Amino acid sequence: MSGQGLKIVKEFVETKSASKPYNRPAFDEMIKLILDGKADGILCFKMDRLARNPIDDATIRWLLQKGQIKNVKSCDRDWYQDENAVMTAIEFSMANQYVIDLIKHIKRGQAQATARGFRPSIAPIGYKNSKYREDGQSEEVLVDEERFQILRKMFDYILTGGYTPHEVRKIASKEWGMRTRPTRRYPIPKPLSMSSWYNILKNPFYYGEFEYPRGSGNWFKGTHKPLISRDEYEAIQVILGRAAPRPKVLEHKYTGLLKCGECGLSLTCVKKTKHQKNGNVHNYSYYYCTGSARKGCSQGSMTETVIEKQIIEFLSSLRISPAFHQWAMNELKKEHEREKNDRTCILYNQQTEYNRVCQKLDSLFEMRLNKEIEPEDYIKRKKEYESEQRRLKTSLDSIDARIANWFENAERLMTFAERAVDEFENGDLKKQKTILSALGHTHIVKDGVVRLQTEKPLHVWQEVVLQIIDEDKLLEPANDVASKGYSKKIWVLDTKLWRWGELNPRPN
Repeated sequence: MSGQGLKIVKEFVETKSASKPYNRPAFDEMIKLILDGKADGILCFKMDRLARNPIDDATIRWLLQKGQIKNVKSCDRDWYQDENAVMTAIEFSMANQYVIDLIKHIKRGQAQATARGFRPSIAPIGYKNSKYREDGQSEEVLVDEERFQILRKMFDYILTGGYTPHEVRKIASKEWGMRTRPTRRYPIPKPLSMSSWYNILKNPFYYGEFEYPRGSGNWFKGTHKPLISRDEYEAIQVILGRAAPRPKVLEHKYTGLLKCGECGLSLTCVKKTKHQKNGNVHNYSYYYCTGSARKGCSQGSMTETVIEKQIIEFLSSLRISPAFHQWAMNELKKEHEREKNDRTCILYNQQTEYNRVCQKLDSLFEMRLNKEIEPEDYIKRKKEYESEQRRLKTSLDSIDARIANWFENAERLMTFAERAVDEFENGDLKKQKTILSALGHTHIVKDGVVRLQTEKPLHVWQEVVLQIIDEDKLLEPANDVASKGYSKKIWVLDTKLWRWGELNPRPN
């Protein structure tokens, strides 16, 4: 500013909001410089950038009136000591009114968002905010496919009661590759911190509800897909020691995993000791429904031995021999190689279709610029093309991942099927609870029968094992795998394994 005879004493860049007083360190430093007589003017883009609240507004106008500020120079005009005080007040009042109106609009938008089940803030890990906001389309919280399933698995491990949050976080970071979502501020994903993990475990958002604003007591039902159920959330709070002493949760093998088939309440356990006349002492663990006293449930108790026997029978129905395991993986590797050619063709066709939709969007935009299409028709067709574009892009990104995940999960499932019985019988408390949790989150007990609520992959695997046993007894130990006719039966694996959508047995 040397051409105008002005000397710049210091430049200030303020990043804090001007809507509240005493919130801007740079502004306070600038005022102190003026009060100390080291500066007597202000250069700014607009007057409303100096003050948007009555306190800062009065400070500037008072110093201007006293002459300590001789001139405020903005891009559109200059303000001097003898300036009309009314005009100065109007200028600052307009800036203050803008803030007041903006707050009203923001609160109204937030109220509308919460009313339709959307939390107006950045989605927590495991979810993501929708990127595309078209005309008439509201913002929503979507599932983050990359982290949602891993986070579900982390919750499952906590629900077994056999793992501490620290152990689960360590497993997720080192073995499952759990990382935070990249942001503009932190573009490089990082392992989940312990504090963030505890916040996730305590966050009701994951079972479908949220409080907004936080601490207000106003609760809303979210429209996003819940990661866990309300019962699972409450069980986790118990495990964390927020509702009951933790040792009671870890004391028995199957508490938290068994539910009554009559009243739906969880089973609890009591230990009893019997002393025989011959001096022998026997310890028994009995599981019974917690609703027997409160709801008059008629179900009796079951010993831990009976429960374990039924679990082992089910695991035995999944069991395969090491020889068959090795043969099956070799055959699936060959099938995986053959699949690469088909996958290349699919990718080419998908990419061609994606490029065609992109060209349609470009052509549609050119037609609108040349006024060859009406606005209503343009918006309608643009939405259709963009929707198809997003669908194809998602499909392209996921094809390779689906094939790789299928093969990896098949290996994990067969490893589980081969070892589960031995590891359950010989494993410690933690291992047994982990295996039972891998079969399903909760299991039903009714009339002395344990009905294991297994996931789809294990149901399909039972069909594979039964079909192979019925046809050739292929699961018997064999010195010569080829002599058992395995090579003739790859179709059993091929037709069964490929037809289910997701293999996801959790333990290794």
